Amino acid sequence: MARVLIVGAGLTGSLCAALLRKETPRPVHLTVWEEAGDSGGRMATARSPCNPQSTVDLGAQYITRTPHYAKKHQSFYDELLAHGILKPLTSLIEGMVMKEGDCNFVAPQGLSSIVKHYLEESGAEVSFRHRVTRINLRNDKWEVSKETGSPERFDIVVLTMPVPQILQLRGDIANLISECQRQQLESVRYSSRYALGLFYEAGTKIDVPWAGQYITSNPCTRFISIDNKKRNIESSEVGPSLVVHTTVPFAVTYLEHSTEDVRELIYQQLESILPGLPQPVVTKCQKWRYSQDVYYANFSSTSRQPLGR
Repeated sequence: MARVLIVGAGLTGSLCAALLRKETPRPVHLTVWEEAGDSGGRMATARSPCNPQSTVDLGAQYITRTPHYAKKHQSFYDELLAHGILKPLTSLIEGMVMKEGDCNFVAPQGLSSIVKHYLEESGAEVSFRHRVTRINLRNDKWEVSKETGSPERFDIVVLTMPVPQILQLRGDIANLISECQRQQLESVRYSSRYALGLFYEAGTKIDVPWAGQYITSNPCTRFISIDNKKRNIESSEVGPSLVVHTTVPFAVTYLEHSTEDVRELIYQQLESILPGLPQPVVTKCQKWRYSQDVYYANFSSTSRQPLGR
């Protein structure tokens, strides 16, 4: 039985695992390694340490189905809707730009539930805190090393992490990328952002007419969402949650600063936008060094091509 390693437990890695399980004609042993402590990637959902039922999406906020995606990937949307993982976004998002034919969805259990669904479907063996450092070719197999533990061998390796992290890998993999391909990969640019999640006590009221709002006049803040309201989750036993996404220029300026310092700066700006905001019981600050790729080179052998024999 072929052993397949997928590096990265975000949307790409989890969907890749599910599709391999579904489409591969022969049995395969699927393994997923993720360097973080949980699955989700840019679809990360944080839980309050005071009440695990209180959640906030620190990455993507909603899913947009364009007419093109509806035509090409309708079966994926149908599956997620049938399982209750996605529901139509009906709450007010001020400043949202809607194009003709677009439809937006939220995940009642947080967007990481999409990733967890695909990982469960795949039946893959998932390991966290596994950061890949080196890939070598040994006797027709790929020997993959991580920061801790012994190397393991696989028949196929699929890399789904951001391009800069792929280019940092050591070993034989570096020799597989031609100079032209390397230049094209190095030309990929990512935007960076911070996200600040805030959790409140049960019964707390955040008195705003919207569930989300795009901000255009603040150097720090780009988007605010009352996250539970965005997902139509109201409960007397679970407090509200709020998330703030910063602008790209702010994140670039403070990318190497301490998370604690950045947390305070974001919170100060939030208070200036929403005066009288109640005090949260706990906060979670997330740095997205690789938030979105803003330019992707066009070449046939992409960074997400499986490494096979």
